[in-house]
Amino acid sequence: MTTDVEYVGRLHGLDPERIHWEPRQYGGDGEKSLIALTPNLQSADLSIIASKVRLNARNSVKTWPVDRVLTAIDQTVARLLDRSHPVRKKMEHLLPIVTGYDEEMVRIGLTGYLKTFRKPQLQRFITEDFPNPGILDKFQPLVKGGFGRAFGPDLLAHVWAGNVPGLPLWTLIAGLLVKAASVGKVATAEPFFAGWFHDVLAETDPELAKTIALVWWQGGNTELEAGLFREADVALAYGGDTAIAALAAQAPASTRFLAHGHKISFGLIGREALDPSRASSTARKAAYDVVRYDQQGCYSPHVFFVEKGGAISPETFGTYIAQSLASYEEKFPRRPLSLAEASSLVEWRMAEETRLGGKVVEPCNGNWTVSIQLQDRALRPSGLNRTIRIVAVDDLEETPILSKPYKTLIQTAAISATPERLFNLASMLGEVGVTRVTALGDMTSPEAGWHHDGRFNLLDLVRITEIEARAETAAEDLASYAD
Repeated sequence: MTTDVEYVGRLHGLDPERIHWEPRQYGGDGEKSLIALTPNLQSADLSIIASKVRLNARNSVKTWPVDRVLTAIDQTVARLLDRSHPVRKKMEHLLPIVTGYDEEMVRIGLTGYLKTFRKPQLQRFITEDFPNPGILDKFQPLVKGGFGRAFGPDLLAHVWAGNVPGLPLWTLIAGLLVKAASVGKVATAEPFFAGWFHDVLAETDPELAKTIALVWWQGGNTELEAGLFREADVALAYGGDTAIAALAAQAPASTRFLAHGHKISFGLIGREALDPSRASSTARKAAYDVVRYDQQGCYSPHVFFVEKGGAISPETFGTYIAQSLASYEEKFPRRPLSLAEASSLVEWRMAEETRLGGKVVEPCNGNWTVSIQLQDRALRPSGLNRTIRIVAVDDLEETPILSKPYKTLIQTAAISATPERLFNLASMLGEVGVTRVTALGDMTSPEAGWHHDGRFNLLDLVRITEIEARAETAAEDLASYAD
């Protein structure tokens, strides 16, 4: 068995020789494995790192036009899209070992994901929050009068989850766009992607790369969490609700804490998508949303509400989904499950089978499960890992009522219906908490600049300094040309 060795962390300001590196192994016996060397950090180390990247940002990106940042990111992403680049080869080779996800799924997923961060997409990213991007560079006229300028934080802290490969890229790039120094705490489950991105950024723009530091410690280390948040002006965190609550408790009042906790997503399939010519394609798109990264993202579906009255019944549509999941299993095998995950799935299946009017369809190996519910109409979580509930409804307009109990948790809804119904249903779903409406097959691929959990990616990170119109008028009285 051959083994790759990767360092976790990019510790600007610290002497790597004095850091104690501890090994962690990824990958099972009988296959190629990966050894992660993780740093044993102290609170004092975080202060040194934070000071260093703040200074680096002050001497570089803080004074640059935002277009230079866009160009550097675009060039970095272009290299990572090149499958002959050494780091892209490393990603394709090692991420399946680290995450357990199928190699082909990782390869396709990387390309689709990275394309989101090319320059044209990043320009949309910025203009979604700042119609005049120049406000990130210098004072710009405000609609109400006067002038305004957006200033990013001196230090942005990130705490990332490791459930989906590449997750750190969203906030890491957001930090670069607002010209902030960043310290990111990588997840134990997948601690490498952010570092590989950093390394390629260092090839394209070394000065910009020096404004990013990456650290690691075992989750739940309150001393280091509190130390990181004390250094930060703004902190972003991902994780389950319990983890988010624990992290929030470590953030001082002076640090703006922005959290992305657990969410639940679902799909709505209208009778118009269930005629014989469309039903198979509809099912395949829906199944892809279930298969991609085994429902580990907040935007992955737990339930498909299927409308009665179409040529294909909800029950028959459930069998179509099952057929598509079986086909995808051959192309993208499900990752191996832990004992806890496998036990949880068994309990979930048993509960689904006992519901009135419930029917469970699954293969003998249990690698996917479709629960067809003809009477239980509740929005209940799936068992994850390619398990999905098909819930029959008389009318899709019932769905907002059924999802309302989850108002604080729901995020994405995929709608397969006519344009008129799309907008009507989207309005109703927005009332009960849905923040993103998309098409079947696209649930796990948010667009550049999407409003994550209904918030702003960049505006939430900055502060606006305003020069009021009256100040400008007063200054005119003191000008050399004043009468």
